Amino acid sequence: MRTETDFIPKPFSTTIEKGSFSYSAPSNIALVKYWGKKLHQIPANPSISFTLSSCKTITALSFAQKENSTSFSFDLLFEGQSKEDFKPKIQKFLERIEVYCPYLKQYHLNIDTRNTFPHSSGIASSASGMAALAMNIMRLEKALHPEMTDEYFYSKASFLARLGSGSACRSIKGEVVVWGYHADIIGSSDLFGVKFPTTIHSHFTNYQDTILLVDKGEKQVSSTVGHDLMHHHPYAEQRFKQAHENLSKIKTVLETGDLDAFVQIVESEALTLHAMMMTSMPYFILMKPNTLEIINAIWKFRKSTNIPVCFTLDAGANVHVLYPENDSAKVLQFIKNELVGYCQNGQYICDQLGIGSLEI
Repeated sequence: MRTETDFIPKPFSTTIEKGSFSYSAPSNIALVKYWGKKLHQIPANPSISFTLSSCKTITALSFAQKENSTSFSFDLLFEGQSKEDFKPKIQKFLERIEVYCPYLKQYHLNIDTRNTFPHSSGIASSASGMAALAMNIMRLEKALHPEMTDEYFYSKASFLARLGSGSACRSIKGEVVVWGYHADIIGSSDLFGVKFPTTIHSHFTNYQDTILLVDKGEKQVSSTVGHDLMHHHPYAEQRFKQAHENLSKIKTVLETGDLDAFVQIVESEALTLHAMMMTSMPYFILMKPNTLEIINAIWKFRKSTNIPVCFTLDAGANVHVLYPENDSAKVLQFIKNELVGYCQNGQYICDQLGIGSLEI
Protein backbone atom coordinates (compact mmCIF):
# COMPACT_ATOMS: atom_id res chain seq x y z
CA MET A 1 0.00 0.00 0.00
CA ARG A 2 1.35 3.42 -0.97
CA THR A 3 2.36 5.98 1.69
CA GLU A 4 2.97 9.73 1.47
CA THR A 5 6.72 9.21 1.05
CA ASP A 6 6.10 7.26 -2.17
CA PHE A 7 5.02 10.55 -3.77
CA ILE A 8 8.20 12.48 -2.93
CA PRO A 9 10.09 12.51 -6.23
CA LYS A 10 13.72 11.52 -6.67
CA PRO A 11 16.01 13.67 -8.87
CA PHE A 12 14.79 13.75 -12.47
CA SER A 13 16.80 12.58 -15.45
CA THR A 14 15.16 15.08 -17.81
CA THR A 15 14.97 18.87 -17.87
CA ILE A 16 12.34 20.99 -19.56
CA GLU A 17 12.49 24.76 -19.99
CA LYS A 18 8.91 25.58 -20.89
CA GLY A 19 5.70 24.08 -22.16
CA SER A 20 1.96 23.87 -21.72
CA PHE A 21 -0.71 21.26 -21.07
CA SER A 22 -4.48 21.27 -20.76
CA TYR A 23 -6.90 18.96 -18.93
CA SER A 24 -10.57 18.73 -18.18
CA ALA A 25 -11.77 17.29 -14.87
CA PRO A 26 -15.39 16.64 -13.89
CA SER A 27 -17.34 17.29 -10.75
CA ASN A 28 -18.60 14.26 -8.84
CA ILE A 29 -21.52 13.41 -6.59
CA ALA A 30 -21.02 11.22 -3.54
CA LEU A 31 -23.44 8.34 -2.96
CA VAL A 32 -21.98 7.45 0.43
CA LYS A 33 -20.87 10.76 1.91
CA TYR A 34 -17.76 11.73 3.79
CA TRP A 35 -18.33 14.32 6.49
CA GLY A 36 -15.53 15.04 8.90
CA LYS A 37 -11.80 14.93 8.24
CA LYS A 38 -8.52 14.55 10.05
CA LEU A 39 -5.23 16.39 9.53
CA HIS A 40 -3.92 16.77 5.99
CA GLN A 41 -7.28 16.22 4.30
CA ILE A 42 -7.65 12.62 5.53
CA PRO A 43 -11.32 11.55 5.55
CA ALA A 44 -12.94 10.42 8.79
CA ASN A 45 -14.86 7.79 6.81
CA PRO A 46 -14.70 6.32 3.29
CA SER A 47 -16.97 7.59 0.51
CA ILE A 48 -18.02 6.50 -2.97
CA SER A 49 -19.09 8.76 -5.82
CA PHE A 50 -20.42 8.88 -9.36
CA THR A 51 -18.11 10.86 -11.63
CA LEU A 52 -20.06 13.31 -13.78
CA SER A 53 -19.55 14.09 -17.46
CA SER A 54 -20.77 17.56 -18.47
CA CYS A 55 -20.11 19.58 -15.30
CA LYS A 56 -16.36 20.02 -15.51
CA THR A 57 -13.45 22.43 -15.24
CA ILE A 58 -11.06 22.95 -18.15
CA THR A 59 -7.62 24.16 -17.10
CA ALA A 60 -4.59 25.05 -19.21
CA LEU A 61 -1.20 25.26 -17.51
CA SER A 62 1.77 26.92 -19.21
CA PHE A 63 5.15 27.12 -17.51
CA ALA A 64 8.60 28.59 -18.07
CA GLN A 65 11.79 28.27 -16.07
CA LYS A 66 12.75 31.28 -13.93
CA GLU A 67 15.97 32.36 -12.24
CA ASN A 68 14.65 32.63 -8.66
CA SER A 69 13.43 29.25 -7.42
CA THR A 70 12.95 30.17 -3.76
CA SER A 71 9.20 30.81 -3.98
CA PHE A 72 6.12 29.94 -6.03
CA SER A 73 5.26 32.24 -8.91
CA PHE A 74 1.99 32.09 -10.83
CA ASP A 75 -0.71 34.08 -12.59
CA LEU A 76 -4.34 32.99 -12.67
CA LEU A 77 -7.10 33.63 -15.19
CA PHE A 78 -10.66 32.47 -14.56
CA GLU A 79 -13.07 32.65 -17.51
CA GLY A 80 -10.47 34.83 -19.25
CA GLN A 81 -10.27 37.39 -16.43
CA SER A 82 -7.66 37.92 -13.73
CA LYS A 83 -9.06 36.51 -10.48
CA GLU A 84 -7.04 37.80 -7.54
CA ASP A 85 -9.44 36.43 -4.90
CA PHE A 86 -8.78 32.86 -6.13
CA LYS A 87 -5.00 33.22 -5.77
CA PRO A 88 -4.70 32.63 -1.98
CA LYS A 89 -6.32 29.20 -2.36
CA ILE A 90 -3.89 28.28 -5.15
CA GLN A 91 -0.96 29.57 -3.09
CA LYS A 92 -2.06 27.46 -0.12
CA PHE A 93 -2.41 24.42 -2.38
CA LEU A 94 1.09 24.87 -3.84
CA GLU A 95 2.51 25.18 -0.32
CA ARG A 96 0.74 21.98 0.74
CA ILE A 97 2.17 19.99 -2.17
CA GLU A 98 5.66 21.54 -2.12
CA VAL A 99 7.36 18.48 -0.61
CA TYR A 100 5.77 16.28 -3.30
CA CYS A 101 6.32 18.69 -6.22
CA PRO A 102 9.46 20.75 -5.36
CA TYR A 103 10.13 21.30 -9.06
CA LEU A 104 7.20 23.75 -9.30
CA LYS A 105 9.31 26.50 -7.71
CA GLN A 106 11.61 26.39 -10.74
CA TYR A 107 8.83 27.66 -13.02
CA HIS A 108 6.53 30.61 -13.42
CA LEU A 109 3.07 29.13 -13.91
CA ASN A 110 0.20 30.55 -15.93
CA ILE A 111 -3.09 28.93 -14.94
CA ASP A 112 -6.05 29.55 -17.25
CA THR A 113 -9.24 27.89 -16.04
CA ARG A 114 -12.95 27.85 -16.80
CA ASN A 115 -16.03 25.85 -15.91
CA THR A 116 -18.58 24.38 -18.30
CA PHE A 117 -21.28 25.29 -15.76
CA PRO A 118 -22.02 28.79 -14.45
CA HIS A 119 -19.70 29.71 -11.57
CA SER A 120 -22.65 31.14 -9.65
CA SER A 121 -24.82 28.07 -10.23
CA GLY A 122 -24.40 26.70 -6.72
CA ILE A 123 -22.42 23.68 -7.97
CA ALA A 124 -19.15 23.31 -6.07
CA SER A 125 -16.26 23.76 -8.50
CA SER A 126 -13.42 23.08 -6.06
CA ALA A 127 -13.42 19.33 -6.81
CA SER A 128 -13.24 19.71 -10.58
CA GLY A 129 -10.92 22.71 -10.39
CA MET A 130 -8.33 21.13 -8.12
CA ALA A 131 -8.49 17.84 -10.03
CA ALA A 132 -7.81 19.61 -13.34
CA LEU A 133 -4.87 21.54 -11.85
CA ALA A 134 -3.44 18.37 -10.28
CA MET A 135 -3.59 16.57 -13.62
CA ASN A 136 -1.65 19.37 -15.32
CA ILE A 137 0.98 19.34 -12.58
CA MET A 138 1.40 15.59 -12.94
CA ARG A 139 1.70 15.98 -16.71
CA LEU A 140 4.64 18.31 -16.08
CA GLU A 141 6.13 15.78 -13.67
CA LYS A 142 5.73 13.04 -16.28
CA ALA A 143 7.60 15.22 -18.79
CA LEU A 144 10.43 15.43 -16.24
CA HIS A 145 10.19 11.70 -15.49
CA PRO A 146 9.02 9.91 -18.67
CA GLU A 147 9.44 6.45 -17.12
CA MET A 148 6.52 7.13 -14.75
CA THR A 149 3.85 4.40 -14.76
CA ASP A 150 0.19 5.19 -15.38
CA GLU A 151 -0.70 3.75 -11.96
CA TYR A 152 1.69 6.15 -10.24
CA PHE A 153 0.53 9.07 -12.40
CA TYR A 154 -3.14 8.70 -11.51
CA SER A 155 -2.55 7.79 -7.87
CA LYS A 156 -0.37 10.85 -7.31
CA ALA A 157 -2.72 13.13 -9.26
CA SER A 158 -5.55 12.04 -6.95
CA PHE A 159 -3.26 12.42 -3.93
CA LEU A 160 -2.37 16.00 -4.94
CA ALA A 161 -5.98 16.91 -5.77
CA ARG A 162 -7.03 15.75 -2.30
CA LEU A 163 -4.65 18.25 -0.73
CA GLY A 164 -6.47 21.03 -2.61
CA SER A 165 -10.02 19.83 -1.98
CA GLY A 166 -10.86 16.49 -0.40
CA SER A 167 -13.51 15.39 -2.87
CA ALA A 168 -11.29 16.42 -5.81
CA CYS A 169 -9.45 13.11 -5.45
CA ARG A 170 -12.65 11.41 -6.70
CA SER A 171 -12.58 13.38 -10.00
CA ILE A 172 -9.39 11.92 -11.48
CA LYS A 173 -10.16 8.51 -12.97
CA GLY A 174 -13.12 6.18 -13.16
CA GLU A 175 -16.90 6.22 -13.46
CA VAL A 176 -17.32 5.23 -9.81
CA VAL A 177 -14.59 6.15 -7.31
CA VAL A 178 -13.92 5.14 -3.70
CA TRP A 179 -11.92 7.39 -1.40
CA GLY A 180 -10.92 6.22 2.06
CA TYR A 181 -9.76 2.86 3.32
CA HIS A 182 -12.48 0.21 3.35
CA ALA A 183 -11.93 -3.49 4.03
CA ASP A 184 -14.15 -4.57 1.10
CA ILE A 185 -12.50 -2.36 -1.53
CA ILE A 186 -9.22 -3.68 -2.91
CA GLY A 187 -6.55 -0.97 -3.06
CA SER A 188 -8.63 1.63 -1.20
CA SER A 189 -6.71 4.36 0.58
CA ASP A 190 -7.22 7.46 2.69
CA LEU A 191 -4.58 9.17 0.53
CA PHE A 192 -6.24 9.02 -2.89
CA GLY A 193 -9.32 7.82 -4.75
CA VAL A 194 -9.42 4.47 -6.54
CA LYS A 195 -11.62 3.26 -9.35
CA PHE A 196 -14.40 0.89 -8.20
CA PRO A 197 -12.57 -2.44 -8.45
CA THR A 198 -15.28 -4.75 -9.84
CA THR A 199 -17.73 -4.68 -12.74
CA ILE A 200 -20.74 -2.40 -12.36
CA HIS A 201 -24.15 -3.79 -13.34
CA SER A 202 -25.63 -2.63 -16.65
CA HIS A 203 -28.46 -0.86 -14.77
CA PHE A 204 -25.91 1.82 -13.88
CA THR A 205 -24.50 2.31 -17.39
CA ASN A 206 -24.93 5.98 -18.39
CA TYR A 207 -26.76 6.66 -15.12
CA GLN A 208 -28.36 10.09 -15.25
CA ASP A 209 -27.96 13.01 -12.83
CA THR A 210 -30.17 16.06 -13.31
CA ILE A 211 -29.05 18.82 -10.96
CA LEU A 212 -31.82 21.12 -9.77
CA LEU A 213 -30.39 24.53 -8.88
CA VAL A 214 -32.51 25.45 -5.88
CA ASP A 215 -30.25 28.12 -4.42
CA LYS A 216 -27.24 29.71 -6.09
CA GLY A 217 -26.23 31.91 -3.18
CA GLU A 218 -23.17 31.45 -0.99
CA LYS A 219 -23.63 28.89 1.76
CA GLN A 220 -23.99 30.34 5.26
CA VAL A 221 -21.55 27.70 6.56
CA SER A 222 -18.63 26.47 4.44
CA SER A 223 -17.96 22.78 4.00
CA THR A 224 -14.59 23.22 5.73
CA VAL A 225 -16.29 24.58 8.85
CA GLY A 226 -18.92 21.84 8.66
CA HIS A 227 -16.28 19.10 8.49
CA ASP A 228 -14.50 20.57 11.53
CA LEU A 229 -17.71 20.43 13.57
CA MET A 230 -17.61 16.63 13.37
CA HIS A 231 -14.62 16.55 15.76
CA HIS A 232 -16.87 16.94 18.81
CA HIS A 233 -20.14 15.78 17.30
CA PRO A 234 -22.19 13.55 19.65
CA TYR A 235 -23.11 11.17 16.82
CA ALA A 236 -19.82 11.18 14.91
CA GLU A 237 -18.59 7.67 15.71
CA GLN A 238 -21.93 6.08 14.91
CA ARG A 239 -22.04 8.02 11.63
CA PHE A 240 -18.56 6.83 10.62
CA LYS A 241 -19.60 3.23 11.36
CA GLN A 242 -22.77 3.71 9.30
CA ALA A 243 -20.74 4.99 6.32
CA HIS A 244 -18.56 1.86 6.35
CA GLU A 245 -21.67 -0.33 6.48
CA ASN A 246 -23.40 1.58 3.69
CA LEU A 247 -20.33 1.37 1.47
CA SER A 248 -20.34 -2.42 1.88
CA LYS A 249 -24.02 -2.48 0.97
CA ILE A 250 -23.72 -0.18 -2.05
CA LYS A 251 -20.76 -2.19 -3.37
CA THR A 252 -23.10 -5.19 -3.59
CA VAL A 253 -25.85 -3.03 -5.08
CA LEU A 254 -23.60 -1.69 -7.84
CA GLU A 255 -22.54 -5.23 -8.70
CA THR A 256 -26.02 -6.80 -8.65
CA GLY A 257 -28.09 -3.90 -10.04
CA ASP A 258 -30.55 -3.76 -7.13
CA LEU A 259 -32.11 -0.37 -7.88
CA ASP A 260 -34.53 -0.42 -4.93
CA ALA A 261 -31.64 -0.88 -2.50
CA PHE A 262 -29.66 1.81 -4.35
CA VAL A 263 -32.51 4.30 -3.83
CA GLN A 264 -32.75 3.49 -0.14
CA ILE A 265 -29.02 3.79 0.61
CA VAL A 266 -28.46 6.95 -1.46
CA GLU A 267 -31.40 8.89 -0.02
CA SER A 268 -30.58 7.80 3.53
CA GLU A 269 -26.99 8.98 3.06
CA ALA A 270 -28.14 12.37 1.79
CA LEU A 271 -30.47 12.92 4.73
CA THR A 272 -27.88 11.65 7.22
CA LEU A 273 -25.37 14.20 5.90
CA HIS A 274 -27.78 17.01 6.62
CA ALA A 275 -28.80 15.46 9.95
CA MET A 276 -25.15 15.75 11.02
CA MET A 277 -25.27 19.46 10.19
CA MET A 278 -28.50 20.00 12.09
CA THR A 279 -27.17 18.24 15.22
CA SER A 280 -23.68 19.76 15.40
CA MET A 281 -22.85 22.62 17.76
CA PRO A 282 -23.30 25.20 16.39
CA TYR A 283 -26.07 23.66 14.29
CA PHE A 284 -27.06 24.82 10.82
CA ILE A 285 -29.41 23.98 7.96
CA LEU A 286 -28.30 24.18 4.32
CA MET A 287 -31.50 22.80 2.80
CA LYS A 288 -34.12 25.32 1.67
CA PRO A 289 -37.91 24.98 1.68
CA ASN A 290 -37.83 24.16 -2.04
CA THR A 291 -35.33 21.37 -1.36
CA LEU A 292 -37.96 19.67 0.78
CA GLU A 293 -40.70 20.33 -1.77
CA ILE A 294 -38.61 18.57 -4.42
CA ILE A 295 -37.86 15.60 -2.15
CA ASN A 296 -41.54 15.10 -1.38
CA ALA A 297 -42.45 15.39 -5.07
CA ILE A 298 -39.84 12.75 -5.97
CA TRP A 299 -41.21 10.39 -3.33
CA LYS A 300 -44.76 10.85 -4.60
CA PHE A 301 -43.72 10.33 -8.24
CA ARG A 302 -41.71 7.21 -7.40
CA LYS A 303 -44.60 5.69 -5.46
CA SER A 304 -47.11 6.33 -8.24
CA THR A 305 -44.90 5.14 -11.15
CA ASN A 306 -42.50 2.59 -9.59
CA ILE A 307 -39.70 4.32 -11.51
CA PRO A 308 -36.48 4.01 -9.43
CA VAL A 309 -35.70 7.73 -9.39
CA CYS A 310 -34.06 9.11 -6.25
CA PHE A 311 -32.37 12.21 -4.91
CA THR A 312 -29.09 12.99 -3.26
CA LEU A 313 -27.70 16.22 -1.82
CA ASP A 314 -24.31 17.77 -1.39
CA ALA A 315 -23.58 20.18 1.44
CA GLY A 316 -26.07 22.67 0.05
CA ALA A 317 -29.64 23.18 -1.12
CA ASN A 318 -29.39 21.83 -4.67
CA VAL A 319 -30.91 18.45 -5.47
CA HIS A 320 -29.27 15.78 -7.65
CA VAL A 321 -31.96 13.62 -9.27
CA LEU A 322 -30.51 10.18 -10.09
CA TYR A 323 -32.19 7.67 -12.44
CA PRO A 324 -31.43 4.98 -15.05
CA GLU A 325 -30.98 6.08 -18.66
CA ASN A 326 -33.96 4.03 -19.88
CA ASP A 327 -36.27 6.08 -17.63
CA SER A 328 -34.95 9.41 -18.93
CA ALA A 329 -37.99 10.46 -20.98
CA LYS A 330 -40.50 10.01 -18.15
CA VAL A 331 -38.27 11.48 -15.45
CA LEU A 332 -37.33 14.54 -17.51
CA GLN A 333 -41.00 15.17 -18.26
CA PHE A 334 -41.72 14.94 -14.51
CA ILE A 335 -38.87 17.38 -13.79
CA LYS A 336 -40.16 19.88 -16.36
CA ASN A 337 -43.77 19.55 -15.23
CA GLU A 338 -43.34 19.50 -11.45
CA LEU A 339 -39.84 20.37 -10.26
CA VAL A 340 -38.52 23.25 -12.39
CA GLY A 341 -40.77 25.66 -10.54
CA TYR A 342 -38.76 25.02 -7.37
CA CYS A 343 -35.47 25.92 -9.07
CA GLN A 344 -33.97 29.40 -8.92
CA ASN A 345 -34.81 31.03 -12.28
CA GLY A 346 -36.02 27.60 -13.44
CA GLN A 347 -32.42 26.41 -13.88
CA TYR A 348 -31.28 22.80 -13.96
CA ILE A 349 -28.41 20.89 -15.55
CA CYS A 350 -28.62 17.46 -17.19
CA ASP A 351 -25.58 15.28 -16.62
CA GLN A 352 -24.65 11.61 -16.51
CA LEU A 353 -21.95 9.17 -15.43
CA GLY A 354 -18.53 10.14 -16.79
CA ILE A 355 -15.03 8.65 -16.89
CA GLY A 356 -12.85 11.24 -15.14
CA SER A 357 -10.12 13.65 -16.21
CA LEU A 358 -8.90 13.90 -19.81
CA GLU A 359 -5.99 15.62 -21.55
CA ILE A 360 -7.26 18.00 -24.22
